[in-house]
Amino acid sequence: MKINYDPETDTLTVILKDALVAESDEDKPGVIVDFDDQGDVVAFEILDASRRVTDPRHVEFTAVP
Repeated sequence: MKINYDPETDTLTVILKDALVAESDEDKPGVIVDFDDQGDVVAFEILDASRRVTDPRHVEFTAVP
């Protein structure tokens, strides 16, 4: 998984797996979900991230055994 915040475009992107995007859907305004050719979610983007996320430059990761 990869997480990228671009302050220039104020976009937060979360890539769940490396796959070609076959379709993108903006079901809710400002949130774009990318799907592969099997219909699985491979990534999502949050537009205007600084307004929607507490701190788009800070990531906390927790793995539960």
